[in-house]
Amino acid sequence: MNQVTRPAVRPVRADEWREAKELRLSALRDPVAPIAFLETYERAAAQPDSFWRERAEGAADGTRVRQFVAEDADGTWTGSVTVLIEEAGADDAFGGTVQRRQAHLVAVYVRPECRGGGVIDALVEAAVAWSWSVADVARARLYVHEENARAERVYRRCGFRRSGETVPMQGDPAKVEREMILDRLQGGRPEHVRVVSSRPST
Repeated sequence: MNQVTRPAVRPVRADEWREAKELRLSALRDPVAPIAFLETYERAAAQPDSFWRERAEGAADGTRVRQFVAEDADGTWTGSVTVLIEEAGADDAFGGTVQRRQAHLVAVYVRPECRGGGVIDALVEAAVAWSWSVADVARARLYVHEENARAERVYRRCGFRRSGETVPMQGDPAKVEREMILDRLQGGRPEHVRVVSSRPST
C-alpha cells in the first residue's frame, strides 16, 4: 500500500515577497478568480514592490495576519492561505460589523497542477490550528461564492458549515457570498479540522 506524502505547510517568511507576489498573481489569473477573490489581477499587478514587501513582512510573524504556504519537495510553492484576526465591533470587508473576535480565512489558492493531493486540506488545517492559538479566538470563518460549489465541498470536508449569513458579491450584487464557519468548541471539546487527503482537493 502506497503511503500518501503529506504536503509541507509553513508560515511565509518576511523576505519571500517575490514568491508571494508570483503566487498571488497566478491565483488572480485562474479562471475562477472572479468569483473566488475580491482583488483583480490588474490591480495587484500594478502594485509596487514595496507593497509586496510590506505584505510579506506583515504576514510573516504578525499577531493579526498570518500567511501559510504549501511547498513541494523542491521548495516550489503549491498553494497558500492567509488568516486575518477580526476584532469584535470592527468593520469587515463586506461593510458589516464583526460580532466577535474571530479568524477569517482569505486568499485560499492551490495551483491547478497540484490539486487533488491534499494541499488545500493541509493549508486549512494549518490556518485553523494557528487561529486557535490566538487568545479568545473560538471561531473561524470564510466566504464562498454561491456558484463555487467545488470550493464549498472542500470546506465542508474540512469541517466548515454554512452559518446562514450571506453578503452581496462585490461588483455583482445579484449574486451572494455564503459565510461558512468552524467553531473551536463543540460539545465542550475542541473542534479539529478533518483532513481527508485521498479525496479531490481544489
